[in-house]
Amino acid sequence: MKYEHYTPEAVILANGEYPSHPLPLQMLKNAEFVVCCDGAANEYILRGHTPDVIIGDGDSLSPEYKELFSPIDQTKAVHFLQKKGFRRIAIVGATGKREDHTLGNISLLIDYMKDGIEVRTITDYGMFIPAKDTQAFASHPGQQVSIFNFGAKGLQGEGLVYPLSDFTNWWQGTLNEATANEFTVHCTGEYLVFLASI
Repeated sequence: MKYEHYTPEAVILANGEYPSHPLPLQMLKNAEFVVCCDGAANEYILRGHTPDVIIGDGDSLSPEYKELFSPIDQTKAVHFLQKKGFRRIAIVGATGKREDHTLGNISLLIDYMKDGIEVRTITDYGMFIPAKDTQAFASHPGQQVSIFNFGAKGLQGEGLVYPLSDFTNWWQGTLNEATANEFTVHCTGEYLVFLASI
């Protein structure tokens, strides 16, 4: 399988920093179905939009919006969409504000992949893609790439400046670079790829 252009069926707006880069903003604009995670709805509504669903306990939602858009489900937004039949989901606004939430949100991508959902986190700086086993990824020469190991074995790269290995710390897979219009990660197991957009 080769990962190329990603068009989600639904977009989740998390309660991190509101996106400012054109890619996540375009995904929000073009989304057929938008789920806001609790307080993220405040900014989304202030910008003139209406979420299809607000997920959460309502503790971060303004009192005015809490009354207008009372949360309908306590489950996580991704599982809500999965139950609705969505399989290609983009998450925007999942980073920033609190670093512990950022790390947690990003690491959850591996769990979503295990559940059979194709979820990507799109930030103002790039895209996180969960992957398993040998995969090819669309890129461009000079594109910054990071590979975060989640237990994969036999990690080797093709089309990257620096060699890959069975990293035991996340920092070890950062700051790599694509050399062509595609690179391949060879391994058995799970890992996370970050493709910089700037």
